[in-house]
Amino acid sequence: MLLVSFISYVDRNTLALLAPTILAETHLTAEQYGLVISAFSVAYMIGNPLWGRALDVWGVRWGMVLAVSVWTLASASHALASGFAGFALARAVLGFGEGATFPGGLRVAVQTLAPSKRSRGIAVAYSGGSLGAVVTPLLITPIALWWGWRAAFLFTGLIGAAWLALWAFVSRRPDIRAHPRAADRTEGGDRMRASDVRLWSFGLLYAAGALPIAFVIYGSALYLSRVLGASQALIGKLLWIPPLGWEIGYFFWGWLADRGAARPGGRAALLKRLLAAAALLALPLAAVPWTASLRLAMAGFFLAMFSAAGFIILSIAHATDLYSSRYAGLISGIGSAAWSGAVAVMMPVFGRLFDLGRYATAFGIAAALPPAGYLVWRAANRRT
Repeated sequence: MLLVSFISYVDRNTLALLAPTILAETHLTAEQYGLVISAFSVAYMIGNPLWGRALDVWGVRWGMVLAVSVWTLASASHALASGFAGFALARAVLGFGEGATFPGGLRVAVQTLAPSKRSRGIAVAYSGGSLGAVVTPLLITPIALWWGWRAAFLFTGLIGAAWLALWAFVSRRPDIRAHPRAADRTEGGDRMRASDVRLWSFGLLYAAGALPIAFVIYGSALYLSRVLGASQALIGKLLWIPPLGWEIGYFFWGWLADRGAARPGGRAALLKRLLAAAALLALPLAAVPWTASLRLAMAGFFLAMFSAAGFIILSIAHATDLYSSRYAGLISGIGSAAWSGAVAVMMPVFGRLFDLGRYATAFGIAAALPPAGYLVWRAANRRT
């Protein structure tokens, strides 16, 4: 599951990494680029809860085969795109297929691990995404420089096919083949109801807290190119640094969350304190446009992604404590869907602000959303 989330982020980050070259060749504006990202995000938002529920009911073995097959074909099809419509269509299909990534990871963690190890297990499964973001510039930049940006997308299709071959063997494990309901180790926790304010506040917390991930992934290359004058080659050498904060963050916050797993009351209080810390660490991102230093910009991006990893792991830990384990895939799907909806709304806004040169406003909004989401979540959960 680490590998599948790794591949999913190589697939989605390839466009972000090569955006300066692709936009120049295809004459897309930053606003159109933001709409292409929105096409992915809307489809991803729809796909996450659908795949999450499907994996909870039918299992991860064949569900992941179908999902990865869909998004592998979609990723490779980017090589055929030449304008806005082509990229938007390929991106939408990619987003729908990749909606199974994190519901699958959480579903596997719940089926195979004891509660005291699940936050770290989730960190392992989810960390492939951040690892993919770290590796993508180092892996994709040489391919694009040697053979062109279209060859880079064909490469993403190849690694997706390789994962499907590996999964054919790994998924033979009995605990993966077992029916999800039979494999759940615990049936405690509440039933999930649409009227539960805690469920909606969880989605908001996840979406607002993790939004800086999308902002950095999709906006950092354009910012470095347009404002700091970085070349495509230099961007490829630098953009592994911010996702490294994301990767470290998954394991750091996961380890801290698991420390309170044996004490239900203590864990709830611990999660609140950790989320408050993550919210504070999101704020320095607002200072990036006020400095012309490349190093300080990379430090701001690094810290923003480290903080966002905390929101993901800690909000998932909170939700899985509240609700029955039979909703594991759906919990992940709801969180990821809420995040995707926020990205779909905000990325065209950020793109427009970038086109207008209002970088301070864009960075300020991205930095303010995590603390705002935390405050709303605290108010909605003040009795729990």
